[in-house]
Amino acid sequence: MTTPEDRNIALLKPLYDIWNGTKGARFDQFLDIVADDVRWQSLPRGGAGLEFTRCCATKDEVVAYFNGLAKDWEMLSYDVHEYIAQGDRVVALSRCAYRHRRTGRMVETDKADVVRIRDGKIVQFFEFFDTAAAEAAGRAVA
Repeated sequence: MTTPEDRNIALLKPLYDIWNGTKGARFDQFLDIVADDVRWQSLPRGGAGLEFTRCCATKDEVVAYFNGLAKDWEMLSYDVHEYIAQGDRVVALSRCAYRHRRTGRMVETDKADVVRIRDGKIVQFFEFFDTAAAEAAGRAVA
């Protein structure tokens, strides 16, 4: 018997596989299942050097998030090593590496995405990663 948790993981896993396989070049698969009233957040909340991480409340704002990420950062790897689900939430535990396009500096960090799904749509997304390392990688050399 398939549980709601199994269905939610099955919904997200192919999205992360495409995200990793294309090195972040494709994000349309996420947009296909983002709810119109999404709450998309990131730990740095639009902090200096990570402005693309501002809180999003619409699909257009989520598009801006992905475009800002791609503009500033080159994905080197993104490996999800575990999915944990309970009720309507899925946590994707990952290890990822990015290179800042302007500084050339690389950051490698553990990452946790907490995703809430309602009726097959992402209604909440919150990502946690080493923001201090990302901010340092984006700073110009003094």
